[in-house]
Amino acid sequence: MTAAVLHTHFTDLYSAHHSWLQRWLCVKLGNAHDAADLTQDTFTRILGRNDLATLHEPRAYLTTVAKGVLVNWYQRQALERAYLEALATLPEPTAISPEQRMVILETLHEIDAMLDSLPAKVKQAFLMAQLDGLGYAEIAASLGMSVITIKRYMKQAFLQCLLAMEDFA
Repeated sequence: MTAAVLHTHFTDLYSAHHSWLQRWLCVKLGNAHDAADLTQDTFTRILGRNDLATLHEPRAYLTTVAKGVLVNWYQRQALERAYLEALATLPEPTAISPEQRMVILETLHEIDAMLDSLPAKVKQAFLMAQLDGLGYAEIAASLGMSVITIKRYMKQAFLQCLLAMEDFA
């Protein structure tokens, strides 16, 4: 399919369902501004897909994609709230500038995205080790897996961390 045809299918889908999706998200969020942003994020996520012309239930498809975008948005919001709560506990002289805060929030979002790129079990094992301080044997017992599998998962997670660090540099 040519780029022009893909663009036409995307444009048709956008024109026909943008307002509906934005209203749906506004009801979910109770906030028209965030709903507008997440509507754009939803359409951005499907931009370039070559199966848009074959959608039989475009609203069901858009709802599914929007729910994923919404979950990511809620996770980012929770991460930002936790960061701001931790920041509020710092003594006043060590408070950081708005520029430093933006850099830290961007870094946290990048770390969160990196973790989301891991398979679910790998992410779970990695977080159990890093946040809960569990050893490989404890993680293996908790997840009902072998220690060798947990070591493989941890290697995969650490390699992903190294790749992410190269992107930061």
